[in-house]
Formats: sequence, structure tokens, C-alpha cells
Amino acid sequence: MNEKNASSRELPRYPESLWMASSDLPTFPQLTENMTVDVSIVGAGITGITTAYLLTKQGYKVALIDAGKILAGTTGHTTAKVTAQHGLIYHELLQHFGPEKSTQYYRANQEALDSMAQLVKKLKIDCEWQTEDAYLYAESDSALDKLEKEFDAYEKLGIPGEWTNHVPIPLVIKGAIKLPNQAQFHPLSYLKRLVEEIIKAGGVIYENTILSKKIEKEGLLILRTHQGDHHLKCRHIVSASHFPFSDGGGFFFSRLYAERSYVVAIKPTMPFAGGMYLSVDDPNRSLRAANQNGEQVILVGGDSHKTGQGICTYQHYEHLEAFGEKLFGIKSIPFRWSTQDLITLDKVPYIGQITSHDQDIYVATGFAKWGMTTSMVSARLISDQIQRKKNPYAELFTPSRFVADPSIKNFIVQNANVAKELVTGKISMVHRKADELGQDEGSVVIHNGKRAGAYKNPKGQLFLVDTTCTHLGCEVEWNEAERSWDCPCHGSRFNYDGQVMEGPAEEPLMKLNDQG
Repeated sequence: MNEKNASSRELPRYPESLWMASSDLPTFPQLTENMTVDVSIVGAGITGITTAYLLTKQGYKVALIDAGKILAGTTGHTTAKVTAQHGLIYHELLQHFGPEKSTQYYRANQEALDSMAQLVKKLKIDCEWQTEDAYLYAESDSALDKLEKEFDAYEKLGIPGEWTNHVPIPLVIKGAIKLPNQAQFHPLSYLKRLVEEIIKAGGVIYENTILSKKIEKEGLLILRTHQGDHHLKCRHIVSASHFPFSDGGGFFFSRLYAERSYVVAIKPTMPFAGGMYLSVDDPNRSLRAANQNGEQVILVGGDSHKTGQGICTYQHYEHLEAFGEKLFGIKSIPFRWSTQDLITLDKVPYIGQITSHDQDIYVATGFAKWGMTTSMVSARLISDQIQRKKNPYAELFTPSRFVADPSIKNFIVQNANVAKELVTGKISMVHRKADELGQDEGSVVIHNGKRAGAYKNPKGQLFLVDTTCTHLGCEVEWNEAERSWDCPCHGSRFNYDGQVMEGPAEEPLMKLNDQG
């Protein structure tokens, strides 16, 4: 169990997710040979594993490759709500996509939920799958206005939502939309079983294997390891990594933006009455129950912000702790963690052929915070495209789309924000020096007259890095709660000694001292 942080009495000192802590996941070797397969899938989270499962069941020889450990990224740090209720989305979809595609969005995600439920039943997966009602609620008058517009969209699209003025838990609300028969589960228990099925069907999995972003073509497609020592030849490539491992000319770094959000798992003094909850108000709040060794815990989530921007990250956890204490009381907080989500310009994921010119290279990205259902949508859609089957949702999710409104507006807004952060980082004044840091403390400092990133670990060892992001040159900022360097421009993240944790950056930050 995590140590408690002395500066925040109830919070664990280090982040760790409930799912990761309660799972005994298998390990797999690094790719150390050349091989030929039908399909190479890059990224072993829920999307990659589900896609590999569907394709191996159809007789395809599949290689699943991850730069780190399977399920250690966003999938291992989700709140694991399986629902077609994706916040305030349907009113906006109606405005920009029209009724037909808005209905398709709902159907695709509801069918994904149903497919997952069927898999759990078919494979007898013990993953705490539980049917729950999902609630989208408003606490303020301004949020109520937005919620009423959302409910109007539900009615126009035939989505079986119900308006209610009360919820089962002690929230004082102005109104809520209840969507019945949604679900929650333990994601890693579910996916561990799918991994077993992939291996049983002849699939192969490689961990700690970094691939070059360049895709070669000599009859077959060729993926080489970053060092160039080994390669995979295949007919199809699926990019299921959080940020696409290969851009393919899609300019995804300019069409996606990254947000971080936070979770505290609390043991409450009052029992949780059931349901899954998401607020419309800002800052947003998310609630659901889970189990830890047979004891109920409540996952209190929210406080989203753009990666690398905002207040001291510990304060986000403290806000969630205060919210949980007010509603349920807190006996203890066994876990805290955060996650990063990528959001598209029009809030609909990019799923399918990466560009119109690369029909055998596929991508799935930009799930916002709803990867549990959209991962299954992706797996089904891409599996159909690989098998040359028609999928009814291909046009809606195609990465080649560009919806003029809001895509143009959001493209300008997001990239103006990038420009602002680029300039701000370059001209900001820094006065602190590395020798002023306490143990287990990090900060931007002055080193040899220049801006640098410094972290001193609990043993007093100093790590100095260049704070210039290796993606496009923005200046990274220190994330105290996760002990990482985060880029405010495109969401790249690096650990305290500069190693890449999240793309789009591929190269580590330059080290400025001997870190031994």
C-alpha cells in the first residue's frame, strides 16, 4: 500500500490505481527476432487487446506490441464506466453532425456495451461486471440550461434517457438525465482473460518494444524496432497506442489535445447507494463504487485540465478529497491516480484507415474520457475494415473527416493555445536554483545561466534535464503529484529523469548532469 504523503495527511504519497494494484498481469518478452504476421497492432491497452482478440478469433495471425508493459497506460488508470452517456455530447453532435450521425454515435457505443456484456457472459469472466444506471447531473442554473438542451437531444434521437430531479446519493441537484442499464467493471480482470484467449488462438505479444515511426513498404508493410535490429512484416498495421505511434501524414498532433484528470479511491463512512455519476458543472465530478478486497470504495474523479497547464497537481486531489468527504465521509484513501485523455477537434474519436491513401494502416485515438465503449467500437470497425466488410459507422469515425464547424474553430483555438504556451515558456523568468530543492522535490531552475528541470529524489540524488520538449520545442512544466515533466502544448510527458512516458514526443529530454 502507498505511503501517506506528509503534506496531505489522507492522500497516498505516490500515485497508484486500484486496478493495477489488484491485478496480477502476465509478462511478455521483448521482440528479439524478425517475423511475418497478418496484422501488427501497436499498443496493448484495451483497444489493442480487443482488436487482437477479434482478429485472432477470425484466424488472423496477430502480433501485439507495446513500448512498455501491457495495460499500464490509460487503460490501467480509467474509472471504467461502460456507458453510451458521454457527458454533454448529443446536443453538440446534433448541431454539427445532424440526427443520422448523432444516432449512429449512440448506437455504436450502446452496441459496444452490449458486445462487452456478451463477452463477459460467454467467457465467464470474473471482472465485477455490474449493470448500473448512469446519471448526468446539474447543480447550478447555468448547468441546468445545458442539461435541458442535452435531454432535448436525447428525445429527438430516441435515446432512452429519463429526466429526474433526485438521485440515490446525497447530491443536491437541479436535475439529472438517467440512462438505465449501463455498466461498470474491473477493466484489467476483463482484459487479462482476453489476453489469455489471444495467446490460445496463436497471437503473440511483445512488451518493452519501441518501434520506429517510419513504416516501410516492400510488398508487405514493415515495422522496425527503434534500434533497427529487428522487424515485423505484415499486411495490416493498427495504431492502438494512446497517441498514434506513426502520424502517417494525418497531423494528429495538431488535431488532438490532451487533458489530465484525477481520481481518489475513498473508503466511505456512509455506504454508496449505487449508480454512476458525472456532473455538468465545472469543475467536473465523477462518482462510482468499486471493491477492494471485498470492501466498498468510492472512486471520486474529475478536476480535468489541459496537460501541463493549471494549478499545483496535488490541489486537484485535495479538491476531490474534500468533495468525497462532504458527500460520504472518509475513513481512508487507499489509492490516488491520474490519467491522460486525448480529445479530437469535434469530440468524436478518429477510428479507421489513417488516411485515404493508406488503406492497410489503421488508427484509433481521441476517445476523450470514454475509452471503455469506444475501444470496442474501434475494434469492431477496424476488424471489419481489415476483413473488407462494410461497417455502418466507418464514415462517422473516419480520421480523414473534417467537420467545418466546430473543427475549424477548435483547430484555431487549440493551436493558438499551443503558440501561447510556446512563447510563455520561453520568456518566463526563473529564479530558483537546483541546490535549493528539498528531498523528493522538483522544479524549473536556473542551471549555468539557463532554464533547466531539476528533481532531487528522497536519497538526495539530483536529476537535471533540459526542459525543452523533444516534440516541437515547448517548455515542459513540473507535475508535483506524478513527479513528471509535462508539456502544455501537445501533452507529451517525461519522467523525472527525462524518459518519455506519453507521446507525441519520441525522444527523451536531454540530461544535463551525470545521474549515475
